[in-house]
Amino acid sequence: MRYRFIAVEKADYPVRMLCRVLAVSASGYYAWSRRPESARARSDRALLLDIRVAHRTSRDTYGSPRVHRELVAQGQSVGLHRIARLMREQGLCGKRRRRFRTTTQSRHSHPVAPNLLARQFAVPRPRAAVRQARMARHTLA
Repeated sequence: MRYRFIAVEKADYPVRMLCRVLAVSASGYYAWSRRPESARARSDRALLLDIRVAHRTSRDTYGSPRVHRELVAQGQSVGLHRIARLMREQGLCGKRRRRFRTTTQSRHSHPVAPNLLARQFAVPRPRAAVRQARMARHTLA
C-alpha cells in the first residue's frame, strides 16, 4: 500500500523523500516496482471482468452470492469470499429490494367519495357524470 502511494506521488515528490516519510527503504520500493505482477493479481483481474459482466447483465441487481452462483454455473471454480472481496474493492453491490409498505388506510372517519360513473364509462360529453351528480344532489336538497 505504501509502495503504491509512492508510485502515484513520485511525479510530484522525490522517491527518496517519500520513502523516508513512509519509513520504507528506497531499494524496497524499486524492487517492488520492477517485480512482475503476481499470478493471483493476474487471475483477480481476469475474474473481475467476469464479475462485472455478470453484475451488469443482472442490471446491477446481483450481489456477491448471486454473482458467485452465476460464475459457478458457467463452470468457473471460484470462492464466494473472493468474489465478495473483489466486488467490494470495485464498489460493486447489488440493489436491495424495497420493503412493502401498505399505504391505503381503510379504517378512517373521512367520507367516501360518491361513485359518479356507476360503471357507465361511455358518457356523451366530458364531465357529464359530474354535472349529472350535481343536478341529482340539488334535486334532493
